[in-house]
Amino acid sequence: MSDTPYYPMTREASCPFAPAAAIREAEPVSRVRIWDGSTPWLITRHADQRDLLNDPRLSIDEKKPGYPHMTRSRAAIAPHIPELITNTDPPQHTRLRRTVNAPFMVRRVEALRPRIQETIDGLVDDLLAGPNPADLVESIGLPVPTLVITRILGVPYDDHAFFQAASRRAISHDTDPEDGAAAGQGLGEYLGALLTRKMAEPADDVLSEMGARVTTGEMTFAEAVTMGSAILIAGHETSASMISLGTLALLHHPDQLALLRANSDDPKFVANAAEELLRYLTIVHTGIRRIAVEDIELHGTTIRAGDGVIFDLGGANYDPAAYPQPDRLDLTRPARTHHAFGYGAHQCLGQSLARVELQVVYSTLYRRIPTLALAVPFEEVEFAMEGVAYGLTSLPVTW
Repeated sequence: MSDTPYYPMTREASCPFAPAAAIREAEPVSRVRIWDGSTPWLITRHADQRDLLNDPRLSIDEKKPGYPHMTRSRAAIAPHIPELITNTDPPQHTRLRRTVNAPFMVRRVEALRPRIQETIDGLVDDLLAGPNPADLVESIGLPVPTLVITRILGVPYDDHAFFQAASRRAISHDTDPEDGAAAGQGLGEYLGALLTRKMAEPADDVLSEMGARVTTGEMTFAEAVTMGSAILIAGHETSASMISLGTLALLHHPDQLALLRANSDDPKFVANAAEELLRYLTIVHTGIRRIAVEDIELHGTTIRAGDGVIFDLGGANYDPAAYPQPDRLDLTRPARTHHAFGYGAHQCLGQSLARVELQVVYSTLYRRIPTLALAVPFEEVEFAMEGVAYGLTSLPVTW
């Protein structure tokens, strides 16, 4: 199958926000080739993903032979990862998700909105008082979600340089298995020591809550450490990418930026704008993975038990049957049904938190800095594509 396209596919430089043309032109179910030479099935249509991501004939158990791992590093460590919400099926997944779900429920996340607003306001103050031009990734994009998730989890923000570097190494497609394992081990040791302290002196944070569950036998120590690591990585990497990429997309579409700025005091408009940006950017560009445990018929094709399956979220979010003129960024488009957070039982645990963070940033940043502009030509902005989610290396801006 030498002519089978390689996945993930390279985006066109002329349209870096959209999925590759090969994904959008692919048949609803087709073969792709991944890093290990295997050829899992690729599912690109919105309706098909809705059906299959709730189908018990597909498993997320990455320890099963033939599972289409995202990276060589992940394949190497998968057999050693304890059971988590990211690698178990119901009913085990249901039990584990219950242990970490409460802090990310809508009501508790909404209660954080004033604190998130204070965080972004303080960072904007610092940005305006600092040198011009500046890098928005370093001044706003990374600090906002990192400050928020460290407070929720109970991790000292002062250690952000360490865990941001470790997380980049752990999830990069360019990381070899030894370096990925070392990064994961270092982060695990750091969180294990912190968890031990939280169990002795609990505070009002997620690590303390998980520590209490370890004490009562609801979780193992290893489960708590690994889940803490997953929450920390996901809690800052993806929202950081969305803040910076969303800003770049809006600066590239000044009519939409003007519309958002004019409606920045309308919570419903801002919330919908965030959903459209989530759809338009779809930062998880490596797909989400499953393995078939029974045969599945789809559009005349049989996915056999033991076959790997990849759901390309960008393909679903650019499916014209679900979103007419998907290439168009339209902040008035009803986009809440997008798959940027996945779909089904395993959809992103932190989606409510991400939504609030984005709503606060998008309603604040462009209102407070109405002259915000790129400090370099659009074509010179460097994209970072090596991770599970894509983002920007830097975003030079001026005002």
